[in-house]
Amino acid sequence: MKSITIAACLLLVSIITTQISTAQSGYHLSGEYKIASPGWWDYIAVDPASNKLYVSHGTQVNILDKNTGDSLGVIPNTKGVHGIALVPALGKGYTSNGGSHNVSVFKTATNQVIGQIATGENPDAIFYDTYSKKIITCNGRSKDLSVIDPATDKVVGTIAVGGKPETAVSNGQGKIYVNIEDKSEIVVIDINKMTVLAHWSIAPGESPTGLVIDTHTNRLFAGCEKKLMVVDANNGKIVADLPIEEGCDGVVIDPALHYICTSNGVGTMTVIKEVSKDKFEVVENVPTKRGARTSCIDESTHTIYMPTANFEPMQPGEKGRPKMIPGSFQVLKIVHD
Repeated sequence: MKSITIAACLLLVSIITTQISTAQSGYHLSGEYKIASPGWWDYIAVDPASNKLYVSHGTQVNILDKNTGDSLGVIPNTKGVHGIALVPALGKGYTSNGGSHNVSVFKTATNQVIGQIATGENPDAIFYDTYSKKIITCNGRSKDLSVIDPATDKVVGTIAVGGKPETAVSNGQGKIYVNIEDKSEIVVIDINKMTVLAHWSIAPGESPTGLVIDTHTNRLFAGCEKKLMVVDANNGKIVADLPIEEGCDGVVIDPALHYICTSNGVGTMTVIKEVSKDKFEVVENVPTKRGARTSCIDESTHTIYMPTANFEPMQPGEKGRPKMIPGSFQVLKIVHD
């Protein structure tokens, strides 16, 4: 009787292990959109209302149809462009141009550039805070944020954050959270007073890059070196420390599916299930392509987009980034079944 019980237990363990190892999120790479123009890239943004996909790329932003990949236009003269932010109510878009220390303003209906706004040094990530109705840039070199009023296209505030700001998000209630890449911390800002409220260490997380927030549970998700740190947005407490793969530079959240996905430069997307506000499970690492380290999500279709390219093989002793194969720039389309 004892031997039968042990055998049954071993069988049960085997079944459970198999179920975990073959767990699937429903995501898979469905195709890619080719963009022939040269140059490096950073962030990508989608406007579900217009079906437009905005792709930063060297000295311009390529605009694609999110469904077909067809070219819909270009925003030119965006030297060292990093990110794109949209203000639907005003019909305007903004690009953070790290190489020229400014932001370009364009009309989303026509793609016409209508102005430029000087910011801090090397504006990187950029986003629109619907609560304050302000555009905010993370300026890596001057270690501050520029706050822009899109109604006037003027800088109305500069907030020093004491380190290199990588990505910022809003809780929709007056607080802005900023990943500080060179200090492994999150800075909390009162956007009404434009002052820093707190500096939260997110150790053992290192070099935080991508950042998203679940406003329903008040949880922040910071992509770090081989880790996703989950942080309580109320008090800075570390809720979870989850393994991801190398080279993460972007994180997205799908509130309807309760998934958090990290885009990893090694060529995978780590999918994490939000079981509850304090419980999380790594579901799988979905194959993508090498270099696909940033991403955006269309929540209406659960589709994730990632820019990347094809690369030449690294030579023995060669360091740094691999060389991009000319004409191979592309956007990956990750769909959910």
